[in-house]
Parts: sequence; C-alpha cells; structure tokens
Amino acid sequence: MRGRTAITAAGLLALTACSTGPSLENRGAVTASPGDSHHLTIGTAGFTESDLLAQLYAQLLNQAGYKTSIITVANRELYEPALEAGQIDVVPEYAATLADWLNAKTHGADAKPVGSPDLDATMKALRNLAAPRGLTVLPPGRAVDQNAFAVTADYARRHHLKTLSDLGASKLKVRLAAGDECVQRPYCEPGLKKVYGIDITGVDPKGVGTTQAKRAVQDGRDQMVLTTSTDATLDRFGLVLLADDKHLQNADHVVPVVNRARAGSAGVAKALGRLNDVLTTADLADMNRQVDSWRRLPAEVARTYLQDKGLLK
Repeated sequence: MRGRTAITAAGLLALTACSTGPSLENRGAVTASPGDSHHLTIGTAGFTESDLLAQLYAQLLNQAGYKTSIITVANRELYEPALEAGQIDVVPEYAATLADWLNAKTHGADAKPVGSPDLDATMKALRNLAAPRGLTVLPPGRAVDQNAFAVTADYARRHHLKTLSDLGASKLKVRLAAGDECVQRPYCEPGLKKVYGIDITGVDPKGVGTTQAKRAVQDGRDQMVLTTSTDATLDRFGLVLLADDKHLQNADHVVPVVNRARAGSAGVAKALGRLNDVLTTADLADMNRQVDSWRRLPAEVARTYLQDKGLLK
C-alpha cells in the first residue's frame, strides 16, 4: 500500500487552477466516455472514518489491478473541485450532505436543500447535480453516518427509552449538548420538537459529539448529546443511541464519487461495489473505535476487515 501524501491547500489550489472540469454552461451535455486510468488518486477528508474508507477503496482497487495513492485534503471546498479537475479520482462521500453542498454551489447558498431522509430521492438529486461536473456517483451501501442522539444507558433504562419517539412520549425535560447551530437546524432542536415532541429546554453549546459534550451528559448536567451514528466512543461515557424511528435525519449513506473521465469505468465500480455487500454502520463504528481508541493504523484496520469479509486475499 502506498503511503498517504499530504497536500496543502495552496498546493491543491495551484493544481486545480491549471486544469478545468466540464463547463457548467453545458450542464447536462457532458459526453466524456467513462475512463479507466491505471493509476488512481483517492482523496480523504482527513478524519478517521474518511481515512478508513479511503484505505478500503485503495486496497480493493489494488486487488483489482489498479495502482493507487492517497492524499489528504481536509476541506470539501478544495477536494471537490480537484475531483472535477481530475487531480483526485475517487472520494468517499455522504449522499445527502454532498447533494446539499453541490446544490448550494450550483444554485446559491439560499437554495432549498435537496437532501432528505429518502435515499432514492437524495441519490437522484445528487446524481443530477454531479453529472454536469463530470462526476459519477456510484451506488450507496448500507453504511450510514448521520446525526444521532445519545443518552446515558442508565437514563434510558430508568425511563424505558429505546427511540426518540419514546423520549417524546415520556414528556421529560431535556437539555441537549450540541453545536450552537442546533437551535436553527431542522434536524436538531426544531426537528426534535416538531417530529418527536421532545421538550428541549435548552441547547448547551459544547459541539457535536465532543468529549466535553459527552461528559456533560455522563455527569447529568445535560440529558442528551448530538453525535453521529458511527461514534465509536459512546461506551466509554456510558452512552447509548436512541433510534431515529421517524427518520428525521437525512440519508447520509456512504457513496464513492469518482471523476468520470478517469475512474468512471465498470472495473472501478465493480471493485468498490464489493464493499456495499458487507459494510454496515456498525462495522464503520467498530473500525473507527479500533483507530481512535486502540490506536491501530487505518491501513491495518481496513486490511483486516477486508480479509475477514473475504474481499482481500
């Protein structure tokens, strides 16, 4: 496995300035044939889960006969244009988040969001936005990394809580540890009140899934924390997720996004598609735990996982 190459923002801007993707003046008329470059550059956003997904992609592509390298670009504002320009060939993404990001980039920051809890509708919108930019969105798998809400296991046990609906029906008063934007975001405080009838008495602005936020819930200062569905550290704080049984959160399924002209071939799609048959949200959380808590390297964790699933010799 080739080592990861770090790339600076300035360096990537210089690369993308020298190369252009398909003109959006010809939106809907992109005619480039799907490409099959022998060497593929895989981008990672630099956080644990993105690093793991990039390693999974690289190792599957290596086995399929491609040469791969991995670069870290922590900012979507940089790596997405680089993907369009062919400086990056493959990136692991999240369906609803990327759909809304491309929609805002195309139609303006005030554009109505197109990501939704409906995976089919989200994927259709995403592909319609990606295609004019020379990007192909491969099929999503089962793994989802979306916003999620956790309480202490003791709190859940005492109040018989398994779902967010249970919490709403309990009429308990809830102080929520989350990012300060939670008071406005429809998936957060407004949605919890409207969809689930949860009595949110206030938002404690400690961030999304931070150690500080989790400790506030662990210590009883807050009753619930906003985190993610693949958070690998909940056990450490005695926390459990409450199921989003009414599907408040958007369909942020993991999807590979490729530069069509360089990596849009059936060979790439087949190699990466093998992951869709096995990778689950729980698998992602477990691999995150191995890296974050056990200090294993993403490449090692990815290799072991693929071997255990019979996808790597």
